[in-house]
Amino acid sequence: MWGGRFSDKPSDIMQAINVSIGFDQRMAHQDLRGSKAHANMLCAQNIITATDNEAIQNGLDEILIEINNGTFPFRDEFEDIHLNVEARLNEIIGEASGRLHTARSRNDQVATDFRLWVRDALDDFYAQIAGLQKALLAQAEANTDTLMPGFTHLQVAQPVCFGHHMLAYLEMFSRDRSRFSDCRARMNESPLGAAALAGTPYPIDREMTAAALGFERPMANSLDAVSARDFALEALSAATICATHLSRLAEEIVIWTSAQFNFISLSDKFTTGSSIMPQKRNPDAAELVRAKVGRIMGSLTALTIVMKGLPLAYSKDMQEDKEPVFEAFDALSLALAAMTGMVADMKPNKENLAKSAGAAYSTATDLADWLVRTLNMPFREAHHVTGTIVALAEGQGKPLHELALTDMQTVHAAIHQGVFDVLSPSASVASRTSFGGTAPQNIVKQVAYWKSVL
Repeated sequence: MWGGRFSDKPSDIMQAINVSIGFDQRMAHQDLRGSKAHANMLCAQNIITATDNEAIQNGLDEILIEINNGTFPFRDEFEDIHLNVEARLNEIIGEASGRLHTARSRNDQVATDFRLWVRDALDDFYAQIAGLQKALLAQAEANTDTLMPGFTHLQVAQPVCFGHHMLAYLEMFSRDRSRFSDCRARMNESPLGAAALAGTPYPIDREMTAAALGFERPMANSLDAVSARDFALEALSAATICATHLSRLAEEIVIWTSAQFNFISLSDKFTTGSSIMPQKRNPDAAELVRAKVGRIMGSLTALTIVMKGLPLAYSKDMQEDKEPVFEAFDALSLALAAMTGMVADMKPNKENLAKSAGAAYSTATDLADWLVRTLNMPFREAHHVTGTIVALAEGQGKPLHELALTDMQTVHAAIHQGVFDVLSPSASVASRTSFGGTAPQNIVKQVAYWKSVL
C-alpha cells in the first residue's frame, strides 16, 4: 500500500505486531457499509464516475456474500480488515477499486467502523436487557405476596416480598438500558470524511454519508473525529455497571441455592455436578456470571490506560482499542443470556422463604413503629423499649408474635392487644404502603406499570 515510500518489506516481527486482521475482521460488515456509503457519496459529488461506483458497489456486494458464506480470504499480509477488503475488491473489479479510498483515510475509516460496531452492540444489549427485565417481571408477578427476609449486612432485617426483590433488580437493569441508550445517542456522530486528521480538499458531502449510515450528524472537528475513543470508554463503563448488577444478582442466586438458605432451586439446565461428590448441584452459571464483571471492568481499565497519554490525532496505540471492547461485550452478552435463563428457571421455596422472613425478630421495627403511632412515643424511646422486648423474647426462645402480652407490659404498661396486628411478617409487609415500599398492593401496581412499558 505504501510501496512508493518503502523499498523493503517489514520484518516478520513488525508484521506480527502490526497485523490486526485476526480480530478486526469482526468489523467486516461495518467496513462494507461504510465503504458503500462513501462510494455512493463520491459518485453523487462527481468525484468518481457512475461506472466506477457501480463496479465498486457490485464488488462490495460480492465480498459481503463471501464473508457471510465464510469463504472470504482473510490474509495477514494485508494487515487489517480495510486493506483485506480493498485487496479483494481489486481482485474482483480491478482498477476501479483504487478510487474507493479517494477522500478517505484508514483513520476515519476505522473510527467509523468501530462506532458502527459499538452502536450495533449497544442495540443488542438494549434488547437483551429487556428480555432479562421481562423474566424478572414474570417472577415478580407470580410472587407479589411471597414472603422473604430482607437483609442488611447479610443479616435478617425486615420482611419483604420476593416480587419486591425481583423488581429491585428490574429497576437496576432499567437504568442500565438507559445508560446504553444515552451512550448510543452521544456516540451517534459520523467520523467519515475527516480523512487522516485535517479533512480533505475534495467536495465531499459528509451529511450524506452520515445519514446513509444512520448517524445523526457528522462530527464537527476532524481531529476529534479520528482521535476520540471516549464512546468506547463510555460503552465499557456502562457495560461494567451492568455487569456489576448481574454479579450482585448472581451472588444472591449462589447464596439462595445453598443448603443453608434453600430459598430457591435451579433446574439441571443451569447447574452442574461434581466429579467426585455425586450429591452436588453447583450453581456454576451464576458463579461464572458473577466472575464476568472482572473481565469487563478489566477491559475498561485497559482501554483507559491505552488512551490516557495519547496526543492528537491518531496513534497506532489505538489499534489496541478493539480487543478489550470485543472481549468485554462478548462476556456481557453471554452473562445477560445466562442470567435471563436462570431468572426464568428459578423456583422460589415459598415455605422456607416465609419461615426465614420471620426469623431474627425481623418485625422489631414494626413494633417500634407501632409504639410511635399508637402510643405517641418518641422513636428513640420506642427503639429502646423494642430492644428490651426483643431481649426478653430472645431469652424465652420465642418470636415476637408469640411473646405474651403481659411480658411486653412489664417493659411498658401501655402496650395492648393491638400490638399483635403488626408483629407477623405478613402484617409487616402489608403495612409498607409508602411509594416504593414492599406492600403486595404496591407490587401489583408496579407489575402493571412495567408490563405496560416493556
